[in-house]
Amino acid sequence: MELQVGVKVLIKNNSRKYLLQRRSSAKYPDAQIGWDVVGGRIIPGIPLLENLKREVKEETGLTLLKIEKILAAQDILRIKDKHIVRITYLGSAKGKVKLDKEENTEYKWFTLKELKKLPKKDLDMYFAEVLKGLK
Repeated sequence: MELQVGVKVLIKNNSRKYLLQRRSSAKYPDAQIGWDVVGGRIIPGIPLLENLKREVKEETGLTLLKIEKILAAQDILRIKDKHIVRITYLGSAKGKVKLDKEENTEYKWFTLKELKKLPKKDLDMYFAEVLKGLK
């Protein structure tokens, strides 16, 4: 069984809105195409937060400024012969979003109230678990 580690971040802006994006079904045909947070797999040997900074820059053009806390550590065991550990942080970033259209199809900033009203079917299932604990 292969072990992979993914790092994600729920980015909050100064208006207390949170950035979500939708994955491209062309690039990720097996992925659930709901709203999700920014992030991806780590490159082994590079610290988690450095990997996260790289993913944020690649996917959104934003510069990760601060990590406030870890929101969740989750096991993903739905893919045969893979065990993925997903660590999701809460953080902030600066800059203007320039979405990587090869990886993602759209992005949107949501208030916490708007996030909580999104139908579960419209969310990545692992982000939906994290969202339940947000206050």
